[in-house]
Amino acid sequence: MSRSGYSHDIDQWDLIRWRGAVAAAMRGKHGQAFLLEMWKAMTALPSPKLIANSLVEKDGAVCAMGAVGKQRGIDMSALDPENIEGVAGTFGINQKLAMEIAYMNDEGGSYNETPEDRYVRMKKWVETNLKPIETDDQ
Repeated sequence: MSRSGYSHDIDQWDLIRWRGAVAAAMRGKHGQAFLLEMWKAMTALPSPKLIANSLVEKDGAVCAMGAVGKQRGIDMSALDPENIEGVAGTFGINQKLAMEIAYMNDEGGSYNETPEDRYVRMKKWVETNLKPIETDDQ
């Protein structure tokens, strides 16, 4: 089991339903708003690096969701990164979205991924999952 709460012990139909729920959470208005906020927060980091398995470290290094927390001024030191329900509630996002972000941040790359590589991969992942923004002048 990981910080995301994901497990390999799931049958095919449950997995299909789960992936559908994750996709819906990511496509929805709140999910898209959070992904955009996360992209902006990551871009604003002083150093293009992301950590794994934690929201924030003592030196101030953060994961992708932690970047949002840092941008919002959330005290994440008392927040248990493995309590995905608490993390989702703190960030005001769907629990499935929080689990997907945690999984992608921590386990979506190679086993020897550097913090810089994780940043590049997660930024690209967020960009891939953001829908184009429609404006009146289009």
